[in-house]
Amino acid sequence: MKWFVGLGNPGRQYEATRHNIGFMALDRFADKHGIKVTQSKCKGLLGEGHVAGQKVYLLKPQTYMNLSGESIRAFMDFYKADIEDLIVVYDDLDTPYGQIRLRYQGSAGGHNGIKSAIAHLGTQSFQRIRIGISRPAPGRDIADYVLSTFSKEEFQQMPGLLDKTVDAMEHILEHPFEKTMAKFNG
Repeated sequence: MKWFVGLGNPGRQYEATRHNIGFMALDRFADKHGIKVTQSKCKGLLGEGHVAGQKVYLLKPQTYMNLSGESIRAFMDFYKADIEDLIVVYDDLDTPYGQIRLRYQGSAGGHNGIKSAIAHLGTQSFQRIRIGISRPAPGRDIADYVLSTFSKEEFQQMPGLLDKTVDAMEHILEHPFEKTMAKFNG
């Protein structure tokens, strides 16, 4: 079993913002595999299905970004889920737009959703797919930037970026995380 947690903020006003690309990636995966992420459970929206012969859970915390760890912990406790099977999918300022980076540990790097996950999991060691949103121009407020929508050009490239993320998620289901890192971080 694998459980993917996409980070984002609930509510229409946040739907198309940079901070919600984790939600967008989970939705893309769900659509491709016919999984409905609609069950209200564990302080989030939950979906389950089978992909590549594995049970897969998709969780979109509905706690707002800075409390994402509450939902992750609630899922872990309820399902007796293993942290080794967790993959968190989220936006990353330090990765250029259009790229993804996979890591299996590290600090939050200023990301409040990851800060909350680390606090509630009690460790920095968990698998992540970071989706690049690039840094804002110097002088632009980071909080405003992550809560802003993508540019027209970025939206045009979005399907390819989300597909790349889904490819990595699918690869993880059939290969060790290190192999997926080697393939997608290349």
